[in-house]
Amino acid sequence: MAEAVRDLIGLRLPGAAASARPPRMATDKLSAMYGKFTAVKGVTLAFAPNQVHALIGPSGCGKSTFLRTLNRMHEITEGGWVTGRVLLDGEEIYGPRVSAMALRRRVGMVFQRPTVFPTMSIFGNVAAGLKVDRRTHRGTLEERVEQALRQAALWDEVKDRLHKSATALSGGQQQRLCIARALAPAPDVVLLDEPTSALDPIATQRIEELAYQLKRDYTIIIVTHNMQQAARISDTTSFFYMGTLVESGTTRQIFTNPADPQTEAYITGRFG
Repeated sequence: MAEAVRDLIGLRLPGAAASARPPRMATDKLSAMYGKFTAVKGVTLAFAPNQVHALIGPSGCGKSTFLRTLNRMHEITEGGWVTGRVLLDGEEIYGPRVSAMALRRRVGMVFQRPTVFPTMSIFGNVAAGLKVDRRTHRGTLEERVEQALRQAALWDEVKDRLHKSATALSGGQQQRLCIARALAPAPDVVLLDEPTSALDPIATQRIEELAYQLKRDYTIIIVTHNMQQAARISDTTSFFYMGTLVESGTTRQIFTNPADPQTEAYITGRFG
């Protein structure tokens, strides 16, 4: 099965990635609906490991809906359902034996606005995902929390107030705390849905630097409206328009020599 999947989606792995390792995550003719409305239409796309992948396109084009299908968040939206396949390391994530909760530990997600748990401390926010995870972990809970905070470049700023309320943190710190919470269960893939749209330029820069660093250990898929951000931090870029995947390739190719006129029009600001 895995070989067949690689044969199917290899053409969608941009550039050198196609001949390297098999994709960490992929979709096969994936459509996502809200009731009778189709928000994502038959997308076949693959994401190579240890890269940052940007999803771009105008508002309402389906990119955030597509992102939510990758960890089965779309199915908990009212009227949400999918057809086609989503594969993680070659295995179908919508299979009848797959636990959605277990999947979301392997495919973490950070949302547009920081979603800290207001009644929990900084430590409690990061530990929340670990406490419901029955897998055996190396190290103590305290060690795992510290590791996640270090990965999120937040440890030095909060190590002396771990048991203080998370709501006392700045917006940028709260978003890095959410990233630490997503990293704590040691996922394979991290989904970022416009993670800097509500942040100031300095906090945005910290998140961008963090995303670039994290690709050493994770596959990062980010939805962004910010063309400069996509160009700065991503290895590959996929352009969505009206629910359809128009074009996907290396970020350099998409921004300097797009193959589709719609992509060029969006990149150059003629619409969107």
